Amino acid sequence: MDMLPTNSRIARFTHKEDGAMTAFGLILTITMLCVGGLGLDYANGMMVRTHLQVAADSAAHASLMAREVHSDPNDAKAVGIAVAQRALPVEKFGDTINAGDIEFGTWDATTAVFTPDAMSKDAVRVRTARIAARSNGVGTIFMQFLGLDILDVRRTSIFESYYPTCFREGFVAENRVDVQSNNTYGNGFCIHSNDHVEINNGNAFMDSTIVSMPDKNDLVVPTSSTGDSNPGLYDALRSGSYRMRILQQIDRIIAGVEDPDSPYFRTDYVDINPLSGEPLARVTLSSTGSGVKLADWVPGAVHELTCSSPSKKVNFGNPGDIFLKGVVVTNCIVQFASIELHDIIIINTNTDENSFKASSGLQVGRNDGCNNGGGAQLVTKGGMNFPADLQIYGGQLIAVKTISFAARPNGMEGVSIVSGDQIDGSSLIDVGFCGGAGMDNNFMAEYFRLAG
Repeated sequence: MDMLPTNSRIARFTHKEDGAMTAFGLILTITMLCVGGLGLDYANGMMVRTHLQVAADSAAHASLMAREVHSDPNDAKAVGIAVAQRALPVEKFGDTINAGDIEFGTWDATTAVFTPDAMSKDAVRVRTARIAARSNGVGTIFMQFLGLDILDVRRTSIFESYYPTCFREGFVAENRVDVQSNNTYGNGFCIHSNDHVEINNGNAFMDSTIVSMPDKNDLVVPTSSTGDSNPGLYDALRSGSYRMRILQQIDRIIAGVEDPDSPYFRTDYVDINPLSGEPLARVTLSSTGSGVKLADWVPGAVHELTCSSPSKKVNFGNPGDIFLKGVVVTNCIVQFASIELHDIIIINTNTDENSFKASSGLQVGRNDGCNNGGGAQLVTKGGMNFPADLQIYGGQLIAVKTISFAARPNGMEGVSIVSGDQIDGSSLIDVGFCGGAGMDNNFMAEYFRLAG
């Protein structure tokens, strides 16, 4: 066999292409493993980030809700921490949140600035973290080759409280709201139902008025109705619904109106003993004979009006009486004379459909053109029926059951009516809008939303 010169064999070898892709494939494989590994570390970091954000949002919401009823902010923080740790158990994720990570304060939506204020109930900022300093950082696999053994992941959530316009001034019901004809609703007033709204012809809705229900197409108007039949109505229509949080708080309101430590206590209505911190006077009103008399009323006191039977009816006042400053807690069916109530809360645990009623002429609140003070609140587990001449000025009616009323033509200015059933309103009323002025003592349930 002829032997090729050595230089020829070398020449052929250098021109061979067998296995040329092996080296390139090896390099490509290593590159793909590195990129894929970095991707896995990144994806794991993003998963942890999302987990921390959800926990922060949940803790912020829970803390701010708890702040509504806890006077001590530390108690509210404890609620938020407990909620976060249910999502991020300490034994698995370490110290992702502590009391120092929760701050109460105020939120300026215009400037997007959170200002800490330990005693505020307006907003909360919550931080969650998995970081090396807490010994719970997120471990890496391939990033270790870049010198990153641990990733620090932090998230922040800000929630703020707010009061929906409809609960400030408006007619709000879980079921139907039915208002009749020839009424005028002032700029900004709200009519809302979690079912549907019924409106007769001849009403006028000023600018910024709201008429809302889950589906605005469920509005009921006469078959002959056109856009001219109720000016402004179709511009006012909105679709939406609310949880009736204020109705869920009736038991707390009942318990709180006598407790100076409760957010439902009104210092404008009840005088406090400076030594004990308790109401200065407690008075028992008569539920027999002619009922509650102005002569028995003690301004600034907590008044108890107790009936032996839930069917017992008690007259309250004589025509022309003006009751000033105080709280009444009762379980009776209360029949009001044509009287005025200024700076007064009346709480009723009676569940009768007509637990509060008046033949005519009841005035809830002082007619003072939306000035501060002078308002009044009626709250009941039953219903209310005022068939004629009701007047409300800077006042509030809250009932678990139906509220029916027929108002004086110019007898409503600054009014909040909330029913857990339905509202039946009258005709020929002009509902004035105070923009919340003079209604500071109304009972409001906070709502919460993500701010940042």
